[in-house]
Amino acid sequence: MIIDFRSDTVTKPTPGMMEAMMHASVGDDVFGEDPTINLLEKRMAGLFGMEAALYCASGTMSNQVAITSHTRPGDEVICEQEAHVYIYEGGGIAFNAGCQVRPVAGDRGRIRAEQVLKSINSKDVHKARTSLVCLENTSNRGGGSCYDFNEIIKIKEVCDTHQLNLHLDGARLFNALVAKNEKPDDYGSVFHSISVCFNKGLGCPAGSMLMGSEKFIHQARRVRKVFGGGMRQAGFFAATAVYALDHHIERLATDHLHAKKIEAALQNHPLVKMVLPVETNLVIFELKDGVDMGGFISRLREREILLLPISDRRLRIITHLDISADMLLIFLKALTHIS
Repeated sequence: MIIDFRSDTVTKPTPGMMEAMMHASVGDDVFGEDPTINLLEKRMAGLFGMEAALYCASGTMSNQVAITSHTRPGDEVICEQEAHVYIYEGGGIAFNAGCQVRPVAGDRGRIRAEQVLKSINSKDVHKARTSLVCLENTSNRGGGSCYDFNEIIKIKEVCDTHQLNLHLDGARLFNALVAKNEKPDDYGSVFHSISVCFNKGLGCPAGSMLMGSEKFIHQARRVRKVFGGGMRQAGFFAATAVYALDHHIERLATDHLHAKKIEAALQNHPLVKMVLPVETNLVIFELKDGVDMGGFISRLREREILLLPISDRRLRIITHLDISADMLLIFLKALTHIS
């Protein structure tokens, strides 16, 4: 039995999700004729209180479509220095949008309004035009950290004052909503665009949704086409997201509980130097100086337990749909044999 903590993207569709796929009504989405995608786009836009939505193949695609739609070549995008759009999207901001990045050193992936304000370029023609701010909630490299919504409102006020667009990489936004007991439409009222992944905490095999105004989504659909992102009978995938919205949101609290138990065990482990505070389903921890990371990983792999190294000292654990309570106990017991 493999216990795979590397990512919440490793989940397999549940029997109910497979059944939903098998019975999905489909059509040609490029023609706007896939009823399941149309249903999902309308439902997600309504859930977040936004005018329209666009189904994309992945979170990276939805983020890159958003950034390209909000900017023009030569612009500058403000984001946290370890943001997914900057670190993990293949240089897409430069390659796709022709923009440069102003990385800001935040707190576990989160930036503050005053930092955004200080990062905005003046109107000096020698400097790039600041046009977009990207936030990430929850923060991947921040260990699943969540924004204080009041800080988001302050950032929005800065953006409004300086005519900047505000995009949310909400790949794991449902984790934040559950953890903080927040409402989706509160986010829709603040951001110009939001992307949400279905293939992470919600357990779908693929898919992400980009939401915004009707005008924005019209432009985003054009950019998605340029990226080669037009899909045909993609309602089979969209049906998994419809199923997940009905069955997999509230259960995220179980993943969060599992992560907290892992945090407690790691904090008392003799080989662990520190653990980032756990808020959702991500656990990032650092081994003590001199500990052989490769050996640590190998000893767990021998027990068919998989972790992901994210630096030369840090590892990541993500709890998810396919991690049961029994698997968690096996892992916690295995930790006690590694010292």
